[in-house]
Amino acid sequence: MSHRKFRAPRHGSLGFLPRKRCARHRGKVKSFPKDDQSKPCHLTAFMGHKAGMSHILREVDRVGSRSHKKEVVEAVTIIETPPMIAVGVVGYIETPRGLRSFKTVFAQHISDECKRRFYKNCPDLRSERTLATRSVTTRVVLL
Repeated sequence: MSHRKFRAPRHGSLGFLPRKRCARHRGKVKSFPKDDQSKPCHLTAFMGHKAGMSHILREVDRVGSRSHKKEVVEAVTIIETPPMIAVGVVGYIETPRGLRSFKTVFAQHISDECKRRFYKNCPDLRSERTLATRSVTTRVVLL
């Protein structure tokens, strides 16, 4: 009985499946790091996505290496980070099953391109006081 491994090995990595166009053209933060309550309020994540790869020619500065003070070609990853615009804040409260969104507060002056994107999902903008008092965690809504 023959094995596929020897006669017809697979072509390409399974890490890139399914091979199709992406659903959204902008990055998505898949997990946020743990929040440190002692630090002041700040952004904990930055959106970016892999745009491709290239190579560079650099001089190695590693004493004891055979390639010390020599030029080597190395692969580099290009990460595209488009400009982020904060348009609102989402407040979360702690429940027995984890965090649950409590309130969403959008900015008062939003550009037309953002209104077009959030037209169906733009809630009332009047409940800012309850967001600050009851929420445990807040996250920024980005365009």
